[in-house]
Amino acid sequence: MADQLKHTALLVIDMQKDFLDEQSVFAVPGATTILPSVINTVEIARNRGLFIVWVVREHDPQGRDVERFRRHYYGSGKPNPVSKGSKGAELVEGLEMKEGEYKLVKTRFSAFFNTNLHSLLQGMGITDLVVSGVQTPNCIRQTVFDAVALDYHSITLLSDATAAATPKIHHGNITDMENVGVVVMRVDEWGGL
Repeated sequence: MADQLKHTALLVIDMQKDFLDEQSVFAVPGATTILPSVINTVEIARNRGLFIVWVVREHDPQGRDVERFRRHYYGSGKPNPVSKGSKGAELVEGLEMKEGEYKLVKTRFSAFFNTNLHSLLQGMGITDLVVSGVQTPNCIRQTVFDAVALDYHSITLLSDATAAATPKIHHGNITDMENVGVVVMRVDEWGGL
């Protein structure tokens, strides 16, 4: 197990205020319920010495780098969610990046799309991933499917440290990920390994 831990990274995806604050246009309903599980996941990962990647969205306030279907949220007098330097782009209270951990900024659903994540992980000898955060059908699923396509040896999705708009959407997407070989477990199961 100790050898495998050297090759494992935890991805904490989009645990930012604009995704958890119910007043935000990007809020994921019920996402705040997973916060204790995500906090626990990060502590387990730190205790095991895992490499932790904080995957966050940060957009230009004018929306020039946001997906076409979301551009109407950006510009003067608009909400400008998860804009670079904004309060909404900060990690939610209870989570903080520590020295030695890595912040990866993305502008699309997948943490691999148009970022240096794969080369970073390859350079560190990472072959196994553990995934937590929001939202299951979008950023979680896209990242996981890209990791599958990139032939990561093992991908573990923590079901109670990930969330979607509804339990039905969450569980349907988890089933799809299981069908492509993703290991799904609860944080307490993973922590007990």
